[in-house]
Amino acid sequence: MKKLLNFVTLMLLLLVTGVFWGTWFTLTRSIEEFSISEFIHIGKVIIANVAWPMRILMPSCILFLFLATMSHHQKKSPGFYLSLFSLLLMIATLLITLIVLVPIDNQIKSWIADNPPADWQNIRNRWQFYHQVRTITSVASFGFFTVSFLSASKKSI
Repeated sequence: MKKLLNFVTLMLLLLVTGVFWGTWFTLTRSIEEFSISEFIHIGKVIIANVAWPMRILMPSCILFLFLATMSHHQKKSPGFYLSLFSLLLMIATLLITLIVLVPIDNQIKSWIADNPPADWQNIRNRWQFYHQVRTITSVASFGFFTVSFLSASKKSI
């Protein structure tokens, strides 16, 4: 049962991290190359694509990370601490999303290309910075849990 729990947790982490990594890798690194109309259009499409699925994936991921972390038999083992750190990083990822990025997304959804806000570049730059931070925290969370998962799997062989 623990192996299944860890596997589902790892898959959820993979999906959540993949969304952030993919956006960073394909969009965020070159976002300054897009005109305001392209930025608004891309932003609205991405927001529409990920808003509902991520409302399910992120909380599920955090729940399974919590369950996987609490299922460690040895609470002071390296695997436990790796898993706990992964959980804390994913909670940080969620907080960055909810506190910083969702409010920016909500602003972008209301923008019109012919009449953008005067400080749209500052808002875009803030979005870009926090998206990068969120990508780092989610990739790190995935990495720490993967090491925890592999160390637990190695011990059961």
